[in-house]
Amino acid sequence: MKLGAFSVSLSVKDINKSKSFYENLGFQVLGGDITQNWLIMKNESCVIGLFQGMFDKNILTFNPGWNQNAENLDSFTDIRVIQQQLKAKGIKILSEADETSEGPASFTIEDPDGNPILFDQHR
Repeated sequence: MKLGAFSVSLSVKDINKSKSFYENLGFQVLGGDITQNWLIMKNESCVIGLFQGMFDKNILTFNPGWNQNAENLDSFTDIRVIQQQLKAKGIKILSEADETSEGPASFTIEDPDGNPILFDQHR
């Protein structure tokens, strides 16, 4: 099962303060739009997303089809296949991807401690 790029999506109170803080740790903006209250930042192989006012908790995020630079991978496991594999293992899917669709889709699960995990395929 190829999960793709991994990042931590952080729910932040002030995106400008958070951006400055993480820049002081050596992170640089990789993508996003600060005027829409979201940024993707990177330091070497570490990727974080900063999201103001978009969700309540921090989220572990996997992006099938992307590498750590948000570049398309030649080979990857489609999100619908990952979802089917997790269902077969008895993992409860909280919000499902339409398994009859193709292309971009997402689904969410929670780990045993209630930490949300987002699988978000962009292509």
